[in-house]
Amino acid sequence: MTELLSMGFLQRALLAGIMVSLLCGVLSVFVILRRMAFIGVGVSHSAFGGVALGFLLAVDPLWTGIGFAVLVALAIEWVQTHSRVEEDTAIGIFFAASMALGLVFLHLSRTYNVDVFGFLFGNILAIGQKQLVEILVVATVVLAVTLAFYKELVFLSFDEEMAWVSGVPVRALRYLFLVMLALVIITSIYLVGIILVAALLVIPGATAQNLTGHIRGMIITSAGVAVGGAVGGISLSCLLDFPTGATIVLLLSLVYLATIMVPRLHSHK
Repeated sequence: MTELLSMGFLQRALLAGIMVSLLCGVLSVFVILRRMAFIGVGVSHSAFGGVALGFLLAVDPLWTGIGFAVLVALAIEWVQTHSRVEEDTAIGIFFAASMALGLVFLHLSRTYNVDVFGFLFGNILAIGQKQLVEILVVATVVLAVTLAFYKELVFLSFDEEMAWVSGVPVRALRYLFLVMLALVIITSIYLVGIILVAALLVIPGATAQNLTGHIRGMIITSAGVAVGGAVGGISLSCLLDFPTGATIVLLLSLVYLATIMVPRLHSHK
């Protein structure tokens, strides 16, 4: 393992994994508290349309994916606030339309290659210096915005109606959070791919909720679980020659199950 750690590709993978999982761990708490797990699934799969558009236009799929994911996230919020359609229905509609668009874009570009497979299932071991810088930029922006609006986001997560009454710009914050969520989802695609990215936004926060009820404790725990799962998953995938994204998600799932089972086993003694 020491020899592997000296290799540049693994060093970049670990750095990217730490940054991305830290982002997901922090936002995961707000996703869990606001019961937005399904919107994470919808936006991550909708990003497929943007990624495919990038291949069609021969530009960096990261940026077309970000643009597409942000538009879809904002559209979901706009539709469910300006019509009788519920949020889960709006997500389902945009989810299906975006995936269909992605298939059409891929058909037009004829780009059925390993790059598309990597975006679907993750290929962090192939990450380059350019992608590392892109992830760093997104991580810096999202964490800075989260710190700047921390109190408002916590207030919104626990009691949205009271936040409205107290004069908190709830609608603007909801749009802002969706934009941050879309940015994190796109950068997380490098780690686990479009198919598994929603797990990173749900499992760490759910695990933290099992361990503590204090918001700051939840955020710290969630971030720690996410980073630990990413580093452990990358290491195990190298040792066992398993798919990296799947290994990370499975490891996080085992940790979550342990936080449920261990207290129950102790209570029955």
